[in-house]
Amino acid sequence: MQLRSSYRWFVVGVFFLFMLLHQADKLLIGPLTTPIMEEFGINEAQMGAVSSLAIGVAAVLYLVWGYFYDRYARAKLVALASFIWGSTTWLNALAPNYPTFLATRATTGIDDSSYPGIFSLLSDYFGPRMRGKVYGLLQVAQPLGYMLGTILALTLGASLGWRNVFFITGGVGILVAVLIFFGIRELPRGRAEPEMEGLAEIGAYRIDLTKARALLRNSSLLLLMAQGFFGVFPWNVITFWFFRYLEVERGYTSDQVMVTMLLAILFLSAGYFLGGYMGDLAFRHTRRGRVLVAGTGVLSGAVLLYLTLNVPLEQTGLFMVFLSATGITMSIAAPNVPATIHDIIEPEARSTAHSLTYFAENIGSAAAPFLAGLIAVRSSLHVAILVICISTWLVCAALFGSVAYRIPHDIEALRRLMAERAEREGSHWREPSQAD
Repeated sequence: MQLRSSYRWFVVGVFFLFMLLHQADKLLIGPLTTPIMEEFGINEAQMGAVSSLAIGVAAVLYLVWGYFYDRYARAKLVALASFIWGSTTWLNALAPNYPTFLATRATTGIDDSSYPGIFSLLSDYFGPRMRGKVYGLLQVAQPLGYMLGTILALTLGASLGWRNVFFITGGVGILVAVLIFFGIRELPRGRAEPEMEGLAEIGAYRIDLTKARALLRNSSLLLLMAQGFFGVFPWNVITFWFFRYLEVERGYTSDQVMVTMLLAILFLSAGYFLGGYMGDLAFRHTRRGRVLVAGTGVLSGAVLLYLTLNVPLEQTGLFMVFLSATGITMSIAAPNVPATIHDIIEPEARSTAHSLTYFAENIGSAAAPFLAGLIAVRSSLHVAILVICISTWLVCAALFGSVAYRIPHDIEALRRLMAERAEREGSHWREPSQAD
């Protein structure tokens, strides 16, 4: 099966749109927290329970979505996730009281764990030499979605009310579901692997419980899961506490905080694509390339964050320069993790493997803000951010180093498996391919 290059990038564009708008919808609740609390007459603890419950639902369902993606048509399941996003957001907008709002908000977590299937399907549109760049480009949608959600909340929230904003974003979710359902073509699992190049026919491969259990015996995947657990600590500490750090400990005004964070997010977004590009480039020279780039990224982030937070308070320009550089390095590892997973895991188990890393990340994300708060009470946010971010980034660098040590063996094992499959499929039936 030949695929036009333009169609492959159309698929990337549709999934980018899905992730951009989905993230905007998911994060709208933050800027709209105050009017929601006022309408229902609830306190901070009750409002916090709303987000925590949705996160808990998403964490559990990562494993369910991942397994389903590896057994059934991924494009149709992503369309279903988009429909669930739209319909549950509508239900949330209709909630007449707090208990109903709490319950319907929990249902919005169902689709929050639907991303692994997107990366898995794209691994069958793009070969190993391009995946890092594609994944990096796709992940740019997440910080941009945060920005879009903030803008929508600030511009439409006051004039239309939070319920109508939810109706709008929910409607967008249903429209995107239709676009994905009719516009995205499913491909055979493993279509873009080098060994399958030119094969006219590829067999259908599906995960089963034996293959799922075998993932937990893959040492490289377990190391990547551990890295994911520790790797989200800096992200969650910074996103949760950095606004307050700028206001309280650096004396920034609200306008200064907004400009500083928006610029940081823009540089953070650039780091995703840069990281994917560098990972692909390094991978062409050595099979350890992706994880070496990822490890270098987190080490650089640790150094730059230390320098950033120790810039004197009055040197706001220098602080912004170092913060921007930190933002770029923070996201370098992100696209290289799914690309590495797809370098070592057979095509029919990739969504499940990716979901396991997301599951580990969600466990870590729940603990990070609380630990930072405990340290801040005893010292300062400056100390809390530095201690947690630098220590966990050093752990991540060590874990990436461990993955780099054994990953050539795992990649070779996958390449042998794919070669065996290609031989069984009949390698004499060949056609031109655009896998890379």
